[in-house]
Amino acid sequence: MSRNRRSLILGAILLFLAAGAHAQFNPTGSTTLSVNVASEAAIQINTATTTLATAGSAFSSSYTGQTSFTYKIRTGKTSGTGSITLQVTSDFAAGGPSVAAPASGDGLTYTCTVTSPGTACAGSQTARTTGSTSVATFGANARSVKAGNTGSVSWTLPNDPAYSTGAYNATVTFTISAA
Repeated sequence: MSRNRRSLILGAILLFLAAGAHAQFNPTGSTTLSVNVASEAAIQINTATTTLATAGSAFSSSYTGQTSFTYKIRTGKTSGTGSITLQVTSDFAAGGPSVAAPASGDGLTYTCTVTSPGTACAGSQTARTTGSTSVATFGANARSVKAGNTGSVSWTLPNDPAYSTGAYNATVTFTISAA
């Protein structure tokens, strides 16, 4: 056998072995899955329209009502935080109650109820049109159940005889965040 022919055969064998080393087929194979689970939060307001009504007569009781919501949250494992806040983004019309400029003692107030892992706002809060106010807070590694956890805001509006008769609406925007 000539030297050129041996070199050619040896080169073909090496080329075949090199190609086989890069693409091997086996009866099984595997891969590594990688996921980065981040902090997230979402809220659903369950009460599309919250009607404030009075149970008394002759101005004896305030207007009250309740807005319920469901939230989902996941905060950072070691130093995470989260919150639910609200802000009155559209005030009642002139002649009725006012959140932006209430008469003395006529502020729209609320209390909060939130299931774990949230911590509800403490005591009575006064709603505002400028800036948000607290509904709930969350600490590190807060995780809701898959279906979401629940909460509510119970509203109180004084029954002031100075209000003109009529129907009045205000819009309240809830915001949830997680870090």
